[in-house]
Amino acid sequence: MQVQGKRKRFIVVLSARISMDIRFLRTLIAVVETGSIAAAARREKLTPAAVSQRIQALERILDCTLLARAARSIGPTETCLSLLPRARHLIREAEHLRDDALGGGPVGELRVGAISTALIGLLPAAIREMTLRAPRLRLRLVPGSSLQLFEQLVAGELDAAILVEPPFALPKSFVSHHIRREPIVYITRSNVSPAEIAAHVASGPFIRYDPSTWGGRLVAQYMEKAGLSPDVLCDLDALETIAILVAQGLGNAFVPAWNGLEQDGLRVVPVPAAAAYVRNIHLVHASVASRPQALELLHSALRGEAGRSKPKSSRNV
Repeated sequence: MQVQGKRKRFIVVLSARISMDIRFLRTLIAVVETGSIAAAARREKLTPAAVSQRIQALERILDCTLLARAARSIGPTETCLSLLPRARHLIREAEHLRDDALGGGPVGELRVGAISTALIGLLPAAIREMTLRAPRLRLRLVPGSSLQLFEQLVAGELDAAILVEPPFALPKSFVSHHIRREPIVYITRSNVSPAEIAAHVASGPFIRYDPSTWGGRLVAQYMEKAGLSPDVLCDLDALETIAILVAQGLGNAFVPAWNGLEQDGLRVVPVPAAAAYVRNIHLVHASVASRPQALELLHSALRGEAGRSKPKSSRNV
């Protein structure tokens, strides 16, 4: 216990000393993001003179020019731009060090990217659970497509991402946890049986889940295998919008059965051979995670919500 106490005091002192320098990096980033010394001073609650002094101190320490100053403008130099990713990383790590010193469960900020259907389907209940179990943990949610989120994850801009299973093997530096299975279903306003889907697809306009997306590829594969070539009204990578358009009678569509697939006037019809065409939702993060406790809590909350929300096979409204 005495050793643990000494270790904790050491981390607190080290964190405090690091924070003194980290504040200078925060100030630099504030100037770059706001575009002026005055705006950065307001954001950082400093005087413009204090902001200038911090930037000058950094330039002396790093022996380089960080800001290009002109009569009416200020901006980052090429050297500054090259240093910004590492500066942001150092700031995050300093925050993690402070949070670790506090102990008592996950604290600080967890940056999580999520596809839109996960934002409205899986995350609300998961967030409620995480708030109860870790009230000092803050979630910063970033929407995007699966490809966009994966690229941000690789760039270190996200701690984790909830996305469609990538169509390639993940690098060893990442791990993936399966969260939910979403078989393809047919959505329409008409009273259609599974056996009538093929004929019905050919009878009217069709709204296609964008085949260039990771999830849309599954629909394209199914339609090619089934020999379906409908009159495509438009391609969309926005499943909620597709459901709205179908509910308004503008066409029919094949979509994965995400949690929350509900619209007035919409009928969800099971698709023959759907078991072979399933959109799998995964939680992906770095193998060596910077926030392991927080990520484990997120994983647990998502598994619980996915288990409670089984895909609906049909719905009449």
